[in-house]
Amino acid sequence: MTTQALIYFSTRSETCHRFTEKLGIPATRLPEDGNLAATQPFVLLVPTYGGGHHNGAVPRPVIRFLNRPENRALLRGVIAAGNTNFGRAYAIAGDIISAKCQVPFLYRFELLGTQADVDNVRRGLHHFWQQQAAESAC
Repeated sequence: MTTQALIYFSTRSETCHRFTEKLGIPATRLPEDGNLAATQPFVLLVPTYGGGHHNGAVPRPVIRFLNRPENRALLRGVIAAGNTNFGRAYAIAGDIISAKCQVPFLYRFELLGTQADVDNVRRGLHHFWQQQAAESAC
């Protein structure tokens, strides 16, 4: 069986929420307080904060969520939104989470994402979960 859990964080701007809706796959929204208990392996989709700076790039609710060992243990990958105007800090929240949690950074997209981004993420997640299922079957 293929698990396709996606957890995402979105602020009042709804940027990541709108992107996630376009994916057309089941997803769980991380609340503003970060109080959510993951129950199965998941990929995390996050915006990047901080205006081009490393400090503050990962939203605080995401930090609180990942500071729970049981949530971090189920994290399998990360996808990040960002703004290319921030140069090397573009979607850096994904780089930070990937490095700290030792999971793959699967994809980055700008702002609301394009239709190509939506298609790439949808296809990529499908392939990723198939690969995860095959590895766990061994």
